[in-house]
Amino acid sequence: MAIKENEISQENKYQARAIYNSPENFFDWSWPKVPRHQFLNERNYAYDPAGITRLIELDISQALETAYPATTPAILARYIKIQASEKISHSFIASGEIFYVLEGNGESRNRNDTVLWGKGDVFCFPGGNETIHSAELTSILFSVTNEPLLSFDRLQAPAPKNSHTKTAHWPHDEIEKHLQQVYIRPKTAETSGVAIQLSTSATAPSRNTVPMINTAINTLESGDDQRPHRHNGAAITLAIEGEGIYSLIEGEKVSWVTGAAQITPAAELHSHHNRGNRRMRSFVIQDEGLHFYLRTPGFSWD
Repeated sequence: MAIKENEISQENKYQARAIYNSPENFFDWSWPKVPRHQFLNERNYAYDPAGITRLIELDISQALETAYPATTPAILARYIKIQASEKISHSFIASGEIFYVLEGNGESRNRNDTVLWGKGDVFCFPGGNETIHSAELTSILFSVTNEPLLSFDRLQAPAPKNSHTKTAHWPHDEIEKHLQQVYIRPKTAETSGVAIQLSTSATAPSRNTVPMINTAINTLESGDDQRPHRHNGAAITLAIEGEGIYSLIEGEKVSWVTGAAQITPAAELHSHHNRGNRRMRSFVIQDEGLHFYLRTPGFSWD
């Protein structure tokens, strides 16, 4: 059969896209490193009493060289500031969205699901739908999604009936009740933190909040130190109680600021130290859920 001229043209176009790489070392190229970073300006915008109702992205895409907003290569975090009696809505292209309530109280709706929330609560919704937040008092939510991961492969959020993420709510009082049991548990050589991981029946048997993101409320008593460790998941640490607290990340001291979030890059050795008068508390978000699935958690004490 004769090949038509336009078919040859198409085939030439396909071949023109093909690239052949033959480096001596297949691992001598990489994306830019994830920097250690503390989001102080974004924190101040969120806590400004005169600040308007809006989304505040924690975006370092310029440093990461991504064409889309990102806090780490796989996670995008935001503050959501809502003035009293106001509303805000969004539709994130993500497989799931997670929220920590820093200040205020109100309700959030995602399709047919409604969560009534207050300070210290955590909740999650499936991604891809419109979410509407309504505040009774002036409120600040901290939100995380896996938008960058979907953007990297130009994917869309799953249809509601196909979503692996189901709405869940962890009220502050219930979190406290479970933490009290952790506080009295003896520490051992394997204790990685005095913390509660937040997961759902939908993500079992993993301990992830949504399939690729795990979260925890981490604490540290006054005068204590959390042992140096590392893992392959990048971490975003939101300081809930940060007075007198600092982290050492590969030897660099990062002093905490209550309400501010900071990045601990993947695989970097880090520890936390409480020299304040109150128990440290943080909301920790990691893409370690993805690494657990890939069987590459990379946890070690050195």
